[in-house]
Amino acid sequence: MTRKLEGRIVVATHNSGKLREMRELLAPYGIEAVSAGELGLGEPDETGADFIANAVIKAEAAANASGLPAFADDSGLCVDALNGEPGIYSARWAKEAGDYDTTMARIDALLRERSCTQPDQRRAHFVSALAVVWPDGHQETFEGKVFGEIVWPPRGAAGFGYDPCFLPDEHTRTFGEMTADEKHGIPPDGSRALSHRARAFQMLAAACLQKA
Repeated sequence: MTRKLEGRIVVATHNSGKLREMRELLAPYGIEAVSAGELGLGEPDETGADFIANAVIKAEAAANASGLPAFADDSGLCVDALNGEPGIYSARWAKEAGDYDTTMARIDALLRERSCTQPDQRRAHFVSALAVVWPDGHQETFEGKVFGEIVWPPRGAAGFGYDPCFLPDEHTRTFGEMTADEKHGIPPDGSRALSHRARAFQMLAAACLQKA
């Protein structure tokens, strides 16, 4: 049975871009969000085999350390022609490279090495897994995806991470060219949101949240 989320929660991230998006999504529900970074909490090793498992690891660690319900996201870019890479290692690829610009260039180079120059050869999708874990161990998990293609050169300075190289299906602008509201705003008519994180959040909101 699902459990409602209310009051103060920990967003288990040290990523300022993710924290900003999470706070914007949670605001209409009257949820006070404090980040793991603001509380001085450490980052657990993400040893899970998939996005859901890693989201649960992060949320569990934050809930146990803070005594508050914790909300975690694990997300990444999966490129079909690269056998789903970087996938759960999306952040690690960027950390090892030093920045996302270098990593996006690496992805483009790997695709070109495989002669993947046409849009249908550069298919990709973003995944966002959300986990909410309470201090007593109860947990809820949700996963959203958005499909599109890898473009080169990257376009746009909005968003963060791999956004400038990802063109979602049926759109002419990359995530990097979209405003925050265009990318992950929840449509007031209840139709499906665009971004992977917003789609996962719609599922979470339906199950665990109530409008303030």
